[in-house]
Amino acid sequence: MKKIVLSKYTDFIVDKTTELLNIDSPTGYTEEAAAWVKKEFESLGFKTKTTNKGGIIVDLTGKDKKNGLLLEAHTDTLGGMVATIKDNGRLKLTNLGGMNPNNAETENVRVVTKFDGIYEGTFQLNNASIHVNGEYDDTKRNWENCEVVLDEDVKKKEDTQKLGIAVGDIVCFEPNVRVTKSGYIKSRFLDDKLSVGILLGLAKYIKDKKITPKRALYAHITVFEEVGHGGSGSVPEGCTEAISVDMGCVGDGLTCTEKQVSICAKDSGGPYSYDIVKGLVTAAKESGADYAVDIYPHYGSDVEATLRSGVDLKHGLIGAGVYASHGYERSHRDGAENVLRLLIGYAL
Repeated sequence: MKKIVLSKYTDFIVDKTTELLNIDSPTGYTEEAAAWVKKEFESLGFKTKTTNKGGIIVDLTGKDKKNGLLLEAHTDTLGGMVATIKDNGRLKLTNLGGMNPNNAETENVRVVTKFDGIYEGTFQLNNASIHVNGEYDDTKRNWENCEVVLDEDVKKKEDTQKLGIAVGDIVCFEPNVRVTKSGYIKSRFLDDKLSVGILLGLAKYIKDKKITPKRALYAHITVFEEVGHGGSGSVPEGCTEAISVDMGCVGDGLTCTEKQVSICAKDSGGPYSYDIVKGLVTAAKESGADYAVDIYPHYGSDVEATLRSGVDLKHGLIGAGVYASHGYERSHRDGAENVLRLLIGYAL
């Protein structure tokens, strides 16, 4: 089988991923990102539906309506929420999803108030000046010991309250998106906005090539994956299989690199459907996708939430290799292209 050229679609994926990464969308604050996703799929000619929970279902067409395939990715990210306004006017946060203070220290943030606009600040260690704090090196970075320093003239709790900032307001961390000349994609929240970009690339490929998939094909862009229930429910009628398109893990003890597509055999939720894993490996080989098969030690996916909601499905998980997950993440355009190549070989 001749290996198809996909560089045009990889460029498209990287461009669209960059656009989406620059839209703040921590879990619970995803309306703008979901609207962007809906618009992008519709601009390619596909019908969409917004779920009550705020996710986007996309009908990518297909012939066999009784044996449908659902592809799941998520556009919600990690973030923070105001837990307390401190006496000094600064903000103590609680995490949204698995946001880790060790990976967030010194990052710029945006505080989204419910009614009074957006304010900027920085997430810092309490008493962050090294020349003042003799315990700087030994202090544990956690939500108790870190705070948001607002870029406003606030000195006490009442000053911050007058701005309209309140408990429950969303805090968005700067993604810091960068694409290098060598093809690396660096940003917070590649998990899982890179996969949304890949599914847009798949949709563009289907449109450009005038392909009708062999079986009904759908995408569900979820908005609560980072807190465990994004993929619960909202499965189109007739689907017999679901594959989560999420980040592939890169790290010690695993074989995947940032330039490959990772096929997950098992994660913390248990093994994925053996037939699906075998089918994905076969499709990777036949399509020429550079792939690795790994077991993820600390991971859960949208498609597992789908199964826990009571739907009878076979399930799988793939993704572009991503290093430094839940931190300042890095992948590569080759990894995105290999996911696209595998999806074309498997789903079309």
